[in-house]
Amino acid sequence: MRRVAEQLGLRALHRIDPEAAHGVAIAALRAGLAPSPGPVTSSRLKTIVAGMSLPNPVGLAAGFDKNATAVAPLSNAGFGFIEVGAATPLPQPGNEKPRLFRLTEDRAAINRFGFNNDGMQVICTRLARRGAGVPVGLNLGANKNSQDRAADFARVMEVARDHVDFATVNVSSPNTEKLRDLQGKAALAGLLAGVMAVRGDTPVFLKIAPDLTEAETADVADVANDAGVAAIIATNTTLDRNGLQSHHRSEMGGLSGAPLFEKSTRVLARLSTLTDIPLIGVGGISSAEEAYAKICAGASAVQLYTALVYGGLSLAADIARGLDKLLKHDGFDTVADAVGSRRKKWL
Repeated sequence: MRRVAEQLGLRALHRIDPEAAHGVAIAALRAGLAPSPGPVTSSRLKTIVAGMSLPNPVGLAAGFDKNATAVAPLSNAGFGFIEVGAATPLPQPGNEKPRLFRLTEDRAAINRFGFNNDGMQVICTRLARRGAGVPVGLNLGANKNSQDRAADFARVMEVARDHVDFATVNVSSPNTEKLRDLQGKAALAGLLAGVMAVRGDTPVFLKIAPDLTEAETADVADVANDAGVAAIIATNTTLDRNGLQSHHRSEMGGLSGAPLFEKSTRVLARLSTLTDIPLIGVGGISSAEEAYAKICAGASAVQLYTALVYGGLSLAADIARGLDKLLKHDGFDTVADAVGSRRKKWL
């Protein structure tokens, strides 16, 4: 009955503006109207990534709960870990609306939010009050008008470090002008050095774009290895529009969802040959089979977001349970045993 209600709710949400629908979804979560199976787990699904014990390797990507207002219900939605944010030092409204577009024919979305958020102080106050649950991380961002964006990341890190289980340096969003320039080798090394200096004991993750060349990917791996980051999230949204059918395909912003799956998985597999740092696979996951493919390509864990727009929040638990069955079918006793087992397919 709850599943039927969820599908009816999705149909209703798809009749209204995408950003308004997102707000309704967050409100429904906070009101207790969303699926709450608790963390799905088993002996196969349990894993350790960057020192964190996860009940399962299926995480929620940053951007869904930008302001950390629904951490408790999300922790009970079946995910093994969740990431909130991005948070910037100062509150900011983001880019002008409309800035979120459904590409229904492509099972995708384009966003150009521009790090709209309540600011690090408000968000970290909420995170400090969260109860026990699955590991929670914060995506770190920089203010649009900042004179020193690298310093912004360190400022948020210093405020957040005692309230999160991990923090992600996000230099791969295409929606803040010149932010991706910080993925250059020298700039990225300097930025990470500043963040690492104030992180305390909190693991730092790095989130990269799918649009890097092979040489740029190798540079990122070198910098990440030298900086001592705990994990790399591969990947963020893409600027590529090849093969899209929707009339929204020409909108500016980052593309997420199904069309990103192959591209992001190839970047993931390539990256796994360049570093031993654990990788989090993101991009186009909407099924247990796709989550499993990311893991077999080299991911120690995965994240999803856009698929929830089309499949509902119950998808998280469905994917975790399906992943358990796939691991069992192929004779893997643990998730860790499957990591990188079919990497060559994607190289």
